[in-house]
Amino acid sequence: MLNKEISKEQSLYVESLKKGRRKIFVTQLGIFIFGLLFWELGAQLKLIDSFLTSSPLAIIKLLIEYTLRGRLFYHIWISVMETIVGFLLGTFLGLIIAVGLWWSDFWSRVLEPYLVILNSLPKTALAPIIIIWVGAGYSGIIVTAISISIVVTIMNMSVSFKSADEDKIKLLKTFGASKLQVLRKLILPSSVPNLVSTLKISVGLSWVGVIVGEFLVSKAGIGYLIVYGGQVFKLDVVMMGVVVLAIISVLMYKVINMIENRLVKWIQ
Repeated sequence: MLNKEISKEQSLYVESLKKGRRKIFVTQLGIFIFGLLFWELGAQLKLIDSFLTSSPLAIIKLLIEYTLRGRLFYHIWISVMETIVGFLLGTFLGLIIAVGLWWSDFWSRVLEPYLVILNSLPKTALAPIIIIWVGAGYSGIIVTAISISIVVTIMNMSVSFKSADEDKIKLLKTFGASKLQVLRKLILPSSVPNLVSTLKISVGLSWVGVIVGEFLVSKAGIGYLIVYGGQVFKLDVVMMGVVVLAIISVLMYKVINMIENRLVKWIQ
């Protein structure tokens, strides 16, 4: 009887969580639709200057036109490729360096002020220098994306590693665990939530690096479309690029959320 009663309570609790999620999603969708309608209505009634802000219908028409010509997916592919490569390399290198700083307390203390300085530098302003050093092709754009995301990854994960439970570390060492075993069995698993949070930040920063790089040197990509639209005063193209960028960013964020859910289930 007790088991049935608990099972019923659990099902009610799960159902309430689902209702809460549905309510949030419907509210988000409603705000989005209302914003689009308000934007389109304002453009049609001349309440806003559609030359400067474009309109949802104009953007949709342009999206269809670029898609039929096959040009849109080419630009999307270039930007997505650069972002994914920069994001993965920045995350991997940042994680490796963070592990190294956790491993050596001496080097962690030595490099701490340099990391603070690097984090405070406006790395987007350094993009022209990076591109001159590395090259004006894909490599320069990817390195720009890495330079923006790697420092955040290092700092966030270093703090996460050092905030692990000291009592658990001492317990593992008491049983004869090596430093590598402590890292594998305690430090890395306990840092998974912080890693996922860092991924969510890094993917946005990687996009910033890619778009800034494309503003400067690219001949293809979403950043190129935005710059081209601004140069020829086709603000519909600019707004289309911004909309496409927003959609792709949301999709990548959703992918990271799916990874987070799988990691949480794996840890549990």
